[in-house]
Amino acid sequence: MNDAKEEIKSRLAVEDVVGQYIELKRAGRNLKGRSPWGVDKTPSFMVSPEKGIWHDFSANKGGDIFTFIMEVEGISFKEALEKLAAQAGVELTRYSGGDQKVAEKKARAREALTLATRYYQACLAHSKQVCEYVFYQRNLNRKTVEQFKIGYAPSTGKAMVTALKKRGFTEQELDTAGLLNRFKGDLFRGRMTVPFIDTSGQVIGFTARIIGNGEPKYLNTPETLLFNKSKFIFGLYQAKESIRRSGYVVIVEGNMDVISSHQAGVGEAVATSGTAMTEQHLKTLSKLTSDIRLAYDGDEAGVKATERAIMLAGDLGIDLTVISDYHGAKDPDELIQKDPRLWQQAVEKRIPAVDWLLTKYEEHLNLNSAPDKRKYSDVALKLLSFVKDEVERASYEEKVAKRLGVEVSVLREKGDRLTQKLAAKPKRYLKKPKTEPPRSTQLTKLENSLLALKIFGGITNTDIPLEVPADDARLAELELIFNREHELADFDLEQEAAELYARYTRELNQHKIKTLSEQLSAMDEDDDDYSKLLSEIQDLQAL
Repeated sequence: MNDAKEEIKSRLAVEDVVGQYIELKRAGRNLKGRSPWGVDKTPSFMVSPEKGIWHDFSANKGGDIFTFIMEVEGISFKEALEKLAAQAGVELTRYSGGDQKVAEKKARAREALTLATRYYQACLAHSKQVCEYVFYQRNLNRKTVEQFKIGYAPSTGKAMVTALKKRGFTEQELDTAGLLNRFKGDLFRGRMTVPFIDTSGQVIGFTARIIGNGEPKYLNTPETLLFNKSKFIFGLYQAKESIRRSGYVVIVEGNMDVISSHQAGVGEAVATSGTAMTEQHLKTLSKLTSDIRLAYDGDEAGVKATERAIMLAGDLGIDLTVISDYHGAKDPDELIQKDPRLWQQAVEKRIPAVDWLLTKYEEHLNLNSAPDKRKYSDVALKLLSFVKDEVERASYEEKVAKRLGVEVSVLREKGDRLTQKLAAKPKRYLKKPKTEPPRSTQLTKLENSLLALKIFGGITNTDIPLEVPADDARLAELELIFNREHELADFDLEQEAAELYARYTRELNQHKIKTLSEQLSAMDEDDDDYSKLLSEIQDLQAL
């Protein structure tokens, strides 16, 4: 795909791609703007049209047009490639060594789904009865209907199939797009339709609500070449700009909750669209923000969903909170119908997910009863095992111990026994490979500064053990960093490099200690490498 990348780069200027998201102003040979991640007080986002690269000094990110789209949209390289290829008018199948037939099937499915969306929108516009349902019963306004491309699937058996066949689509192509039922007629009938739109703005399926009586109330597109429910996040295409601006995302249970929220001014709302939250959902959202707010019901299903979210979020560095004050309403949609301002207030008034769950456990148990104390300690300790931060976990252990009327040491001893019991069970799975903790932003920034000085500052300090990158875009980014931070400085670059290297060494040692400590915590004391790792940590701490 390198040829495709270069062709796209030749057609799209970096300043034009970035300029779609932030306002850029000329600053000498470069362009300057405010960070799209909202972390700078003064413009610190630099673009070099000459070199085709960008660097955000406040967020310590940089690269070419592909890395920019990946970062700002929170999408994969493949998705960024497809998005920019469409923008540049580059046909990726010409460069692909993969299965061109599959690519062609996907392209035809997208065309069919786009036409189906327009067809359903036209059907809504021509049905007075359905318009009354959408605009008056559901209280949706025209802006929202247009934003989410809401339409109507007629109740007749093959209306949509007939319309698309007239446009040259075969039955097989419509089936591949997920538009047909098992009798080869319209999958959606007598329903309000809302398309599933991916992060690049392409329709990949539908969710459809029955109008009137009937089951199921909601019907979704089945899994297809384009639609994968374990990855798709409903409303993310419409929400991502608001998420970037506000710095948080709200996960609600239903698609209509999303639509109502956006209309009520909470444009950060998304949903996992008829499926349980997956690790992929959280990873996608964590690329956009670490502040994730759950708006689940307080029933058993809501408790289980929150437990699952905490289990999945443990290693992603996510700040997980729960929105629970619905003022008597059963869900966000009902609260919005009551008063949109109450929903806006509820979104701001959230509590840490662990606190919310502990309260829910307490509501269903009698903590004056010894058996219920045991149950409470069991579920609480299981929950706290997924809290990775030591200080945060210790704080919750003190809170749980206080509720139980026991010493923290007693609770921790029970936790240790439970851990040992689980560890003693025969494992039928392979151990996870040891993973290094993510490098700190400060460490990455110091590496960038040192490399910039080493390559473009002409320093003679050969102790810096960082390899010069071969990638042209990476070198151009480092030159931009050097020009910004060092070129016009009135201090000695050799001295600056020495001071930076000393700070870098300290930061690197802390990173190594953290890595080794995490490996040590996963070992038994009688493990052959335990003493060796402990000795390495002590040596690093002594430096």
